[in-house]
Amino acid sequence: MTNYSRRDFLKTGAGAGAAALLAGGRLRAGTAAGPSGAPPGTLRVVSSGNGIRATAKAMEILRAGGDPLDAVIAGVNIVEDDPNDMSVGYGGLPNEDGVVELDSSVMYGPTHQAGAVAALRNIKNPSKVARLVMERTDHVLLVGEGALKFAKAHGFKEEDLLTDKSRQAWLRWKETISDRDNWFPPKKEGLPGEAGPVMSTHGTINCIAIDAAGRLAGVTTTSGMSWKLAGRVGDSPIIGAGLYVDNEIGAAGSTGRGEANLQTCASFRIVDAMGRGLSPEQACLKACEDIAAKTKLVPRLCDGQGRPNFGLEFYALNKKGEFGAAGLFQGGRYAVHDGVENKLRNIAYVFKRG
Repeated sequence: MTNYSRRDFLKTGAGAGAAALLAGGRLRAGTAAGPSGAPPGTLRVVSSGNGIRATAKAMEILRAGGDPLDAVIAGVNIVEDDPNDMSVGYGGLPNEDGVVELDSSVMYGPTHQAGAVAALRNIKNPSKVARLVMERTDHVLLVGEGALKFAKAHGFKEEDLLTDKSRQAWLRWKETISDRDNWFPPKKEGLPGEAGPVMSTHGTINCIAIDAAGRLAGVTTTSGMSWKLAGRVGDSPIIGAGLYVDNEIGAAGSTGRGEANLQTCASFRIVDAMGRGLSPEQACLKACEDIAAKTKLVPRLCDGQGRPNFGLEFYALNKKGEFGAAGLFQGGRYAVHDGVENKLRNIAYVFKRG
């Protein structure tokens, strides 16, 4: 572990626990037993902070004996359909041309199969299309026009995903991004919905679950980085980056700056770390530490203290039913339904704010 982050890392409760597993900057092997099967009847659903409704819906399906992949997809569909969540699905913030492009992936533990779509336009629920890629093709990832044709072949109807609110936010971005083009800045009285986002944002929902039979499944879905170049694909539809599930070990997913995750395949590494004995929280923190260390090599991505100038969070669930999450910075929250209550919890972190 690098000197710049050891102090802040150890200030977290998980960091103190993980300290016993760290020596000379490397994880000691064999310091904890590998995960065993979850106790009979264990039900868990974990999601990003915008997924409190998703975890409730997914748990409802699990309690009724439903399949965990059905559960997590039904959960995130609530957010995909919500025009007020401007980072996922309908109403998501568009690319630089004002077009909403969606990414999603699913992975099913019992078969170790996966499906994904990227740069998908005009289809509200990319998670459903990703599942069909997994179940009805010999492929894992379909993109762009091909993904749209595939969705339409399966009966999905095209619709305009740009709401008035997201369109107004895009217009204000266009009008304020430069004073050397032909877009006038907004009038002083402003545009309707002026309080909405103007700067580039990242947002996604990840949801992972385990059912009473020990079956794991996960989904990640997003509209990606706002104002992105047309065709940009983040980590969400990439298996091993935005999502990874191994039914013998656990599951992990992410939200935040996808480029940083793509360069580390962090979700795969988190699941691998859990298989080597780390708790879900410790594994997520280790991924954050590694990303922070690599980010120092790119000055434009660092703040004045050499820390990442972006956000990135990870969520994990192991075969025992243990769960955890971590982010680069203090203040993040994630949703967990542990079979008893559904609530938001604070994530572990590497750096304090400020």
